[in-house]
Amino acid sequence: MRRAVAGVALATFLGACTAPAALEDRDRTASPSAATVSTSAPPSPETASPTPAPDDAEGIQAARTRFAGRISTIPAALERELVGATWRPGCPVPISGLRLLRFNHVGFDGKVKRGRMVVNADVAEDVMWVFGQLFDAGFPMKRVDLAREFHEARWEEQPHSRRSVTASFNCRVVVTPDGPGSTFSQHAYGLAVDVNPLQNPYVRSDGWVRNRYARPYVDRSEDLPGMIRDGDVVVRSFVAIGWSWGGRWSGGKDYMHFSRAGR
Repeated sequence: MRRAVAGVALATFLGACTAPAALEDRDRTASPSAATVSTSAPPSPETASPTPAPDDAEGIQAARTRFAGRISTIPAALERELVGATWRPGCPVPISGLRLLRFNHVGFDGKVKRGRMVVNADVAEDVMWVFGQLFDAGFPMKRVDLAREFHEARWEEQPHSRRSVTASFNCRVVVTPDGPGSTFSQHAYGLAVDVNPLQNPYVRSDGWVRNRYARPYVDRSEDLPGMIRDGDVVVRSFVAIGWSWGGRWSGGKDYMHFSRAGR
């Protein structure tokens, strides 16, 4: 009888040890590696869906050893944060047309961090898939968070910043090194993403960059952390979902900028 009880206990212990490994293997096969990104077609619905992040604190910590993400409608608390800041009446997309993404990413220190991003509901799954590719490839991002409110009147006074936040939705006009424009940016629709803006600045056609802290990154032959280079995993992944890169524009180059409309 004592031997039978011991056998049951051993089987239970072994089952507990092997179950997480099996789940981990399943997650790896569900998310294709960066090397398998197709530049000719968007990802299939099966690969576009991210692994959901567990709700409990212990589960979220465990999920940070691999890519995990969650897509949700805009919570009431976040809606209050957006309204009057990055969203206001008259914006080209309603709050109901936006989605909140939460996902893991690799930081500049090599550690796995958790970020949040607001995008258009139509592209939420595709954008999540892209960031899964960047995570698998180990591409670092300084920080992933919501955009800040854009103050057109104060833009001329505050051109310099070391802030480098990967973000998407922001109901604002187009902004170039020469100043704000008069038409809505693709960010106002949640259909554009800026990746590591400090390391991937908007460079005017004559080579000038407004933010002095971004000027060390004008030489695109450099291979510095967080820089995007033509043909790398960042460009390939966005191209795979049908988006275009500002680094391929004629004239000025917006190296941080990816958008569905190509502008």
